[in-house]
Amino acid sequence: MNRVPADAENAHSSSVESCPSLRDVHSINPAQLMARIESYEGREKKGISDVRRTFCLFVTFDLLFITLLWIIELNVKGGIETTLEKEVLHYDYSSSYFDIFLLAVFRFKVLILAYAMCRLRHWWAIAFTTAVTSAFLLAKVIISQLFSQGAFGYVLPIISFILAWIETWFLDFKVLPQEAEEENRFLIAQDASERAALLHPGILSDGQFYSPPESVAGSDEDSEEKQDSEKPIV
Repeated sequence: MNRVPADAENAHSSSVESCPSLRDVHSINPAQLMARIESYEGREKKGISDVRRTFCLFVTFDLLFITLLWIIELNVKGGIETTLEKEVLHYDYSSSYFDIFLLAVFRFKVLILAYAMCRLRHWWAIAFTTAVTSAFLLAKVIISQLFSQGAFGYVLPIISFILAWIETWFLDFKVLPQEAEEENRFLIAQDASERAALLHPGILSDGQFYSPPESVAGSDEDSEEKQDSEKPIV
């Protein structure tokens, strides 16, 4: 005799346990979800995320900083025109810094083309530029005679090497993970908004509510009298 109440209690407890999930689903606010989706769509309309823009600014800073150091080196050696003719027109791999400047231009063009114009979401472009920069600088330091030319023989290669690896770290650990996380949040919010639209349909308009016209009092009696009067008299 006690089995039936026990089964009823179990069923009731299971229904109660399932209520919080239903409450969680019904507690979704469609207005908040739509606002969040619009914010994500606004970011996409910008064409580029904030963290990617910061990366592109750092790549530009890399080029400008190496250019500034190279111009200072030209002035230190005895004038820009004379040294520029010596390092560019009479280029010598063992003593010229012009190739380090070209290496910075190479990094700038590849990275801006890949991550600003093409909006690439992979690390292969930054890996290529960093590998080329590292190999070239290591070979130049070992083979050339830069260390015998003063402080710039140390500064330009080291700064160029460090900037290339900072760009790699920033893209791999900041730009790509943050953009992937924002995209996942957008997909989750969009999915939740679709579910909320199904669970919370829009408020019905006034036109969808109607009531039949009220019948006039005594209309039934009038209709019966009318039917009796229309009957033929035998």
